[in-house]
Amino acid sequence: MAQLTVRKLSRQIVDGLRRRAAANGRSAEAEHREILKKALLPAEGSFADRARAMRQRLASSIDSTDTIRADRDRDTHQ
Repeated sequence: MAQLTVRKLSRQIVDGLRRRAAANGRSAEAEHREILKKALLPAEGSFADRARAMRQRLASSIDSTDTIRADRDRDTHQ
């Protein structure tokens, strides 16, 4: 595994990282890894991925345009 050293962080950033880590029950180092992972790696199961998969599952070769138009025209003429 690679190592990363981040220098010249303000005290505010370091304190914020420690508070966030404590709130999530992690070490500051683990929290830092999680922040970098979420910021830089594509999320599995992200909304966009789930929407794309759903569109593919629901894709149909049936064109319902004529049926929708007929229903609309029937409703407007009543």
